[in-house]
Amino acid sequence: MIEQVAEPLPTGGFEKVVLELEVNNHPGVMSHVCGLFARRAFNVEGILCMPLPDGRRSRIWLTVFADQRLEQLVRQLERLVDVLEVRRHGADHEVFVQLERFFQ
Repeated sequence: MIEQVAEPLPTGGFEKVVLELEVNNHPGVMSHVCGLFARRAFNVEGILCMPLPDGRRSRIWLTVFADQRLEQLVRQLERLVDVLEVRRHGADHEVFVQLERFFQ
């Protein structure tokens, strides 16, 4: 069980963003990434993870609200050994737009 150490902040007034992470494809990487969000009571609106063709790396996309804690969280993600790169996109990033069309 992951312990929540902070109260969730209201999401009103904050823009949604998509974080795209390239990570090593090892057991436990997704757990470490999600644990950072959970311990800080950071709400994840959507998450998608897919292995890359080489099988050694994966890509994780997360839709989150860009509140005042986001930049600190991104810095903490970048310090994780298995996180190779973190990119930030607008909420209209094509990966979730295409996924929404699939479920309509």
